[in-house]
Amino acid sequence: MSKTYFGFGIADNMFAANCAVTRTACTPETAKEIIAQGVVVVLNPSHALTIQAMNERFGIHVEIPAKAPIVGLDPGDRILVMSVSGLPRLEGRHEYTQAEITDAYFRFGLWTVHKIAQVMTVIL
Repeated sequence: MSKTYFGFGIADNMFAANCAVTRTACTPETAKEIIAQGVVVVLNPSHALTIQAMNERFGIHVEIPAKAPIVGLDPGDRILVMSVSGLPRLEGRHEYTQAEITDAYFRFGLWTVHKIAQVMTVIL
């Protein structure tokens, strides 16, 4: 059965050696709908401040795992990724200001894993 994951990033080792992926941009509203349908949360609890910014900015609340899980995506699986840019590194302090959160850029992408043969059929 296919799964949908939610995290702040992806890594090459999440994917099988021979697969293809597609990425579709999502609005925050669409991301919230996907999350409401049920996702496997793969957020790293050490990113508490980014999680807080996500809560404040979009009202997205998910249960944070005690430890970041290891993810292996199979064909049919999806991962919703929220990427953030523009938040400064926190050096000597422990939270972002409201102005920093307001100025940050957040975007959502839904990555779907396909078998190579499926994608090749579409391309040909």
